[in-house]
Amino acid sequence: MGLTAGIIGLPNVGKSTLFNAITKSKALSANYPFATIEPNVGFVEIRDKRLENIVQIVKPRNVVYTSFSFTDIAGLVKGASLGEGLGNQFLANIREVDAICHVVRCFTDSDVIHVNGVIDPINDIETINLELTFADLEVIEKRLPKIEKKAQLKVDKDAEVEYKILMMAKDALSAGKALRDLPFTKEQLELIKNYNFLTLKPMIYVLNVGENEIKTDNEMILKVKEYAKKTNTEVVKISAQIEEEISDLPEEDRAMFLDDLGIEESGLDQLVKKSYDLLGLATYFTAGEKECRAWTFKKGMKAPECAGIIHSDFEKGFIRAEVISYDDFMQYGGLQKAKEAGKMRSEGKDYVFKDGDIVLFRFNV
Repeated sequence: MGLTAGIIGLPNVGKSTLFNAITKSKALSANYPFATIEPNVGFVEIRDKRLENIVQIVKPRNVVYTSFSFTDIAGLVKGASLGEGLGNQFLANIREVDAICHVVRCFTDSDVIHVNGVIDPINDIETINLELTFADLEVIEKRLPKIEKKAQLKVDKDAEVEYKILMMAKDALSAGKALRDLPFTKEQLELIKNYNFLTLKPMIYVLNVGENEIKTDNEMILKVKEYAKKTNTEVVKISAQIEEEISDLPEEDRAMFLDDLGIEESGLDQLVKKSYDLLGLATYFTAGEKECRAWTFKKGMKAPECAGIIHSDFEKGFIRAEVISYDDFMQYGGLQKAKEAGKMRSEGKDYVFKDGDIVLFRFNV
């Protein structure tokens, strides 16, 4: 179960620099608008320290981390929903992602031009959000006439329900609200999921700051944080330039570099954690001499569903899951010792997996 995050923002806010840093790619990063035209896609391993600690104890022949993909989408501009700056093409790319990382420029640098000629992060945010809103409204307005008559005559129950949801969405968007802020039911979300509404996708504001603002907040950063609070949007502060500089360093040098800057956790690590929380994702582990591996699952999934992430046969023939918590595994120094201490549980089909579970599936096909 992979996560796909799209990196969006105005031109020249640091999207491609950030993309290069987190994926160790070499996408073109240039000081002019639309340096990125085709979306760049890169994968990044999630270096979960828990898996590294498990590996130290088990010493397997192979280690597999979970990963997710980042898509560097070309800079949007005002009028993108009408096709400005190749906008329709770029908006289509955003529809394919699970979450949106909205990069906002919060640094001053006379050598890096701003597409609007002035650095105003709130205006930048509202420009992008407005284009996403317009794009969603266009989808709704194209669909409504096709189902309106059926809904009003009440001859098609599905059309009636869909019409009601789309009208609610249209009213919200027209009032300046994002669809992610509406109290949709699970059934309603299932009904409209194929529309891939842009403002329904979880969003994080990624504040691209200068090296000097990593530990302190300038006026621009404070304004964005206040703005984000009003819309319940997560914020991560990153210096894309620093992240790119440390991306190719060995792990020990990287840790030393961060320590010299007085930073406990890299911006990438913070972004990964918040992305996981935002999408309701968690991790379980399998641990054996042949392989130790991390697996991503959605919170609330039951044991057979989690088994199916490994292979569909595991879910079809599920018998039980033998589970040890990560904390017990570390406390007792491995699966066997934790089992001898009575910390291994045999769980059935109704067991809801927890983040950090270490599991051995029993199945029969």
